[in-house]
Amino acid sequence: MALRPFPLLPALAVLGTLASAAAAGSEARGVAIIDFTYSDSSGEPRDQTAEHQARVKAFMAALATDLAAGGRLRVVTPDCDPAPCTLTAGAVPELAEAAKQAGADLLVVGGIHKMSTLVQMAKVEVVAVNAGRVVFQKLYTFRGDNDEAWRRAESFIAGQILTVSQD
Repeated sequence: MALRPFPLLPALAVLGTLASAAAAGSEARGVAIIDFTYSDSSGEPRDQTAEHQARVKAFMAALATDLAAGGRLRVVTPDCDPAPCTLTAGAVPELAEAAKQAGADLLVVGGIHKMSTLVQMAKVEVVAVNAGRVVFQKLYTFRGDNDEAWRRAESFIAGQILTVSQD
């Protein structure tokens, strides 16, 4: 008795349709990430402005990459006037609206402050733009002002944001 391969084709088509529907139902949530602010009140004599700008830029790029890596989040870029979107006093509601218009469910804002030669703080907030409320707010401290210290801080913060984004 010969096996008939043809009945498998409709079954495979149904499985493919179910897989597509499951993928559509589990679409990644949009996240808008606004570049963090940076301030340095350490009083160190050497001007480190260029180094810090480069580290903030690398931090933000790594944060976007890490948040999108698992497929649960997709990074969207809101439009602001004037561009680019920045965090200024009282601007979170406007940023949340711009993020919402860009298709984001979440907005990530924050800033990093260098307090001393060895200690920096990073404040991070995640706003659920549809609910219009802060769902995550933390203050982190990290030691060091070198590439490795910044990478470790970013990686830890990304993991924390991913945890809250599951809710």
